[in-house]
Amino acid sequence: MTIGSCLCGAVKYEIDGPFQMMVHCHCSRCRKHHGTAFASFAIAPLANFRWIQGEGDVVSYASTPHSHRPFCRHCGSVAPNLMQDAGIAACPAGNLVGDFSFGMEAHIFVGSKAEWETLTDSLPRFEEYPPGVAAPAIPGPVRSGMPGHVTGSCLCGDVTYEVTGTPSRMSICHCSRCQKARSAGEATNVVYPDSQIKWLSGADKIREYKVPDAKFFTVAFCERCGSPVPRISKERGIVVVPAGSLDSDPGARPQAHIFVGSRAPWLPITDSLPQFPEYPT
Repeated sequence: MTIGSCLCGAVKYEIDGPFQMMVHCHCSRCRKHHGTAFASFAIAPLANFRWIQGEGDVVSYASTPHSHRPFCRHCGSVAPNLMQDAGIAACPAGNLVGDFSFGMEAHIFVGSKAEWETLTDSLPRFEEYPPGVAAPAIPGPVRSGMPGHVTGSCLCGDVTYEVTGTPSRMSICHCSRCQKARSAGEATNVVYPDSQIKWLSGADKIREYKVPDAKFFTVAFCERCGSPVPRISKERGIVVVPAGSLDSDPGARPQAHIFVGSRAPWLPITDSLPQFPEYPT
């Protein structure tokens, strides 16, 4: 049995038996909804899935006429997508407890991957769906800003922003909180001084959730679609931008892996970037 939960703990569920498939998805909708480079899903028969608590705390955004994106209304964590017609439950692996390294099978929709992401592992890669999946590939939202400005938005487009200047750093965080918050194996973030962000729309549509026992850790997300959006930390004078929310190339590339002491066992680090057990010294 595998247990899963959201960041705040309101939503909990369990899945019996082995998963049918596990994949990393790089499509633009998954990047937006998870706020990072890619989303990792564990696919199980729908009959093997059960809610433990919080089913009523899950809300859903219709990203296409036939596709819904569920999330916890309190903290924004992505919830399992229960696909009744297909008879499967697509569970975000970042919210699951366990080692699924034996089960990861492929990268899909690598034709849509972000400019700032580099794949270095040996898993098979597919431009769209893998062979044998009879489903149409629907293009994601294409948004762009003015030359010289880095822009971003949530999945539904209610929240939009731009950042200017050079970022302070760009890193890939493997802490357990980021795994839960992004419902993914890691969170790629770009950090700027807080004076370098400008909200273009939807600032009033942003909700925040702070982990009670954390000094700073707070997530910001769009109340309509649940997508992670930039979070301004006034006490530190920075804004943390979820890289998956970007609509244009920030001109920076990840510089390090941080909090690798908490790394998801099913997501090995295969690049040559520096690694730090927690924060860099």
